[in-house]
Amino acid sequence: MQSRLMSLIEALANVVVGFWLAVLAQMIVFPFFGLPVSFGQNLAIATLFTGVSLMRGYVLRRLFETLAWQSFLRQTLLHVDTPPTSGSNTRSF
Repeated sequence: MQSRLMSLIEALANVVVGFWLAVLAQMIVFPFFGLPVSFGQNLAIATLFTGVSLMRGYVLRRLFETLAWQSFLRQTLLHVDTPPTSGSNTRSF
């Protein structure tokens, strides 16, 4: 299982690469749509979206870690505490 710190470091590394790819993509794509944007404006736009991406990545990672942990606990606790049953699960009237 990944620690919270390692989740944050992984998300940061992913977002740093994504930041520079976004800046490059914006510099190429925006002019095709007639959007005159300076380099500073490209950095500001990429920074805003990078913040959103960082939060999204971290929250999703923690959510999936929590779901995996809860699933593990459910499986472990249910199988340990459940007594074995004999016979079939059908009722007799």
